[in-house]
Amino acid sequence: MIGLHDIEAAADRIRGHVRRTPLVRADQLLQAPAAAPLWLKLECLQVTGSFKARGATNRLLAADPATLARGIVTASGGNHGLAVARAGHLARARTTVFLPGNASPAKRAKLAGWGAEVRIEGSVWDESDRAARAFAEEAGAVYFHPFADPEVVAGQGTVALEIAEDLPEASLFLIAIGGGGLAAGMATAIRALQPKARIVGIEPVGSPTLRASLDAGQVVTLDAVTTAVPTMACGRTDPRIFDIIRDTVDEVVLIEDRDMERAARWLWFELGLAADLSGAASVAALQSGRVVPRDDEIVCGLVCGAGTDGLAA
Repeated sequence: MIGLHDIEAAADRIRGHVRRTPLVRADQLLQAPAAAPLWLKLECLQVTGSFKARGATNRLLAADPATLARGIVTASGGNHGLAVARAGHLARARTTVFLPGNASPAKRAKLAGWGAEVRIEGSVWDESDRAARAFAEEAGAVYFHPFADPEVVAGQGTVALEIAEDLPEASLFLIAIGGGGLAAGMATAIRALQPKARIVGIEPVGSPTLRASLDAGQVVTLDAVTTAVPTMACGRTDPRIFDIIRDTVDEVVLIEDRDMERAARWLWFELGLAADLSGAASVAALQSGRVVPRDDEIVCGLVCGAGTDGLAA
């Protein structure tokens, strides 16, 4: 699907259009069964509030401007929609974002602020995706898929390039998984640059999309998606994403929604970070003991998205 050269090209393409986000050390604050140093990559401080701006911006800048004039369409649990809405604003293109009914009200309001038309379809992302694809085909618009798109995945992989430059000694990476595009992009870069690193994906118990597929040895469709975390709710991944994660990610662990709620409150109380529940997933995996670093590992967890849904829980 992509290689390191695609991610490096994406980094060149989006430079100046997105932020280089900071790493902060947090192990001295974390009450968890972990003695290893912990660093957090703060993509919650990215433009639009998540790493998704990287993939959407790369997709935009790699596209033929003439096709964008017909409009841009996407389906999202919230964060990708915001990133695509911003991309549409940059391109001055009409943008329509389909959301499931459980999407954050705050993110719906932010979408309108970027000038996007918001349509609510279905109870989970997969249902919104079907409606969005049909709408895009009928309107002749360009569809920006949140994870099954090489330009989007390459853009997400630029997170790992920055970590490799700023923290080359990192040896354990914790990455939240919804559809898998972030994990696929980052793992592609990490394996090329730090082949001995350990990569752990994190999914909700109520949406084990990649875990179920890995256990089955092939892509499967979940019978039900029960997580209340819209940005991590996905009933089926893309076969190319599955192939990358199967070949590059060491393990996918499952955590409860309440673990992410507790971690989000911790991030706010200790660091003043308003992370959405997916953004708290890496801390949750450590606090819950689902991931236990070795003493010789240096941990890098991604705070991938901003929001207040965890604070209200």
